[in-house]
Amino acid sequence: MAVTSLRQKSKISEAEWQTRCDLAALYRIVDKLRMTDLIYTHLSARVPDEPDHFLINRYGEFFDEVTASSLVKMDFDGNVIGEPGEFNEAGWTIHSGVLMARPDANCVMHLHTRASVAVAAQAGGLRPISQQSLLVLGNLAYHEYDVVVGNMDEREHLGKDCAKADCIILRNHGLLTVGKTIRETFKRMYFLETACQIQTAAGDGPLIEVGEPSYSAAIQRYEEKWASGAYADLEWESMLRMLDRNGSDYRQ
Repeated sequence: MAVTSLRQKSKISEAEWQTRCDLAALYRIVDKLRMTDLIYTHLSARVPDEPDHFLINRYGEFFDEVTASSLVKMDFDGNVIGEPGEFNEAGWTIHSGVLMARPDANCVMHLHTRASVAVAAQAGGLRPISQQSLLVLGNLAYHEYDVVVGNMDEREHLGKDCAKADCIILRNHGLLTVGKTIRETFKRMYFLETACQIQTAAGDGPLIEVGEPSYSAAIQRYEEKWASGAYADLEWESMLRMLDRNGSDYRQ
């Protein structure tokens, strides 16, 4: 694997290689946090200086197997660029649709954990019952369920809904976050998923929601932090150190 990765690295730009390493790290982090669903969810990153190309995992790999070299490079028409590799058709549909609709976004995460699907199936959606929920409620949209595999109409509908916000609850399906950077997209997903876990753990009894003026003040405060562009730096660097301490080979 090391020899293969070095050979592949010599054919691509340093900027793309760095993006590959960061995206592979993201897969490993999601695996460490146990937010996977066998081989059926996916994370992507736009290729630097190639806005119509993106990287995604090779279909069939567990997240703890993904490396910088194993990622598949694709275009928005479903063509694999360069090294051949299998890809999840639903993954291509979702990620191409979002990246086409959001030229400002460079990373997309799509997960369906038990907690997120449970909240996605609740009529009231995500409720302001935790501090974690307030980190994402100011930038949250919903997308109604539809089968996405090979469905170009659905790709367009998803893109339109993702143009409204950076955090999206896919009804009866799971979660999706987008961001300008991989680290920002990860932090949004972490708190969106955590808010779902808290809500499902809270049970069916009466819940206390954060009221005004605290709700509006918190939303404004967190949106200002997101706008800074550096709100996710410390967490991301800590996660990379964790991977390195455990001897992860994601950079290969």
